[in-house]
Amino acid sequence: MHESDFDPKILDKIHQLQEKFKASGQDMLSYLEGLLYADYLTYWEYINLDVLLSLQQPKTSFKDEKIFIIYHQITELYFKLIISEMEQISDQDDIEEDFFKQRLDRILMYFDHLISSFAMMWKGMEREQFLKFRMSLLPSSGFQSAQYREIELMAADAFNLVSLDYRDEHDYHSPSDDLFEHLYWQKGAIELATGEKTLTLKNFEIKYGKKLIETIENYRRKNIWQKYLSINNPTEQLTELMRQFDLKANVFWPLAHYKSAVRYLQRDPVDIAATGGTNWQKYLPPRFQKVIFFPELWSQKEIEEWGKGWVVKEIFGKDSED
Repeated sequence: MHESDFDPKILDKIHQLQEKFKASGQDMLSYLEGLLYADYLTYWEYINLDVLLSLQQPKTSFKDEKIFIIYHQITELYFKLIISEMEQISDQDDIEEDFFKQRLDRILMYFDHLISSFAMMWKGMEREQFLKFRMSLLPSSGFQSAQYREIELMAADAFNLVSLDYRDEHDYHSPSDDLFEHLYWQKGAIELATGEKTLTLKNFEIKYGKKLIETIENYRRKNIWQKYLSINNPTEQLTELMRQFDLKANVFWPLAHYKSAVRYLQRDPVDIAATGGTNWQKYLPPRFQKVIFFPELWSQKEIEEWGKGWVVKEIFGKDSED
C-alpha cells in the first residue's frame, strides 16, 4: 500500500504524531503498536463507575442515610469544580478580563446548583430518620469540608475571614498561622460550656491545618481579590460578577444550609446540637459572621445589613423585621 492510498487527513495526523513523538525522543511505532492491542474505552471504566457507586457506605440501617451521604459527595464534587476554576484564575500571570469573567460565570453556575441542591436534604430525608442516624456520625461534621475552606482562602484576603472579634487586629501582612488560628469558622466549633475546641475541630486541624495555612500563604498574592485588583479599569460587569460570587458564597449558600438545619435541628423549646457539636445557630446565619470576601465592593450600609434581609425573608417569610 502506497502513501497515496491513505486518506490525506489520516496522513496529516500521522505526520503530526511523528513530530510530537520525535520532539520528546519517543518511538511513534511503539505507541502505535500499543494502540493496536489496546481495548476500547468504556463509559464505566472512564468515570470509574463501579468505584463511584461503592463509595456510599452507611453506618446504620436507615435508608435515608444513603441520601445524606450521596448529597455530601455531590457537594464535594461541586467544590472541586469551583476550585478548578479558581486555580485557573489565580494561575494566570497577566489575566484578561474576558477570561476572568468566563471563569466567574462558571463558579456562579456551580454555586447556583449547590444552593438549589439543598432540597435533596429537606425534601429527600425523613426528619426522624435523620435525627436517629446522625448520632452514629459523631464527631464528624460538614464543618470539616476542607475544600470549602480552600475556596474561602483562595477567594479573599485571609484577614477578611478572621472572626469579627479579632478582625481589626489583622491585616494583609499578618502571619499565616496567626490568621488561621483566628478564622471565623474556628469559633463555630468551640464547646459552648467550656470554651474548648471540639473534637471535630481538633481532628480537622490535625488532618488539614498545615495545608490550609499553606493555602493562606500561597494565595496571599494571587487570590481572586488580588487578581481583580490586577485588572486595569475593571468593567461594571466584572465587578457585578465579583459581588454575585460574594453573595452566593457568603449569604445564599450558608442561608440554604441554615434553612436545612432549622428544619432538622430546631425543636421547641430547645435547639438540637449539630453533629460534631458545632454551634450552627451562631455559625451559619450570614449576619452574625459578616464574612465578606470583597468588602471594598459594598457600601457601609450593605455591610452593616449583610445577610439580614435574606434571613428575614427566607427563614421567617417576612419582608422586614418587626
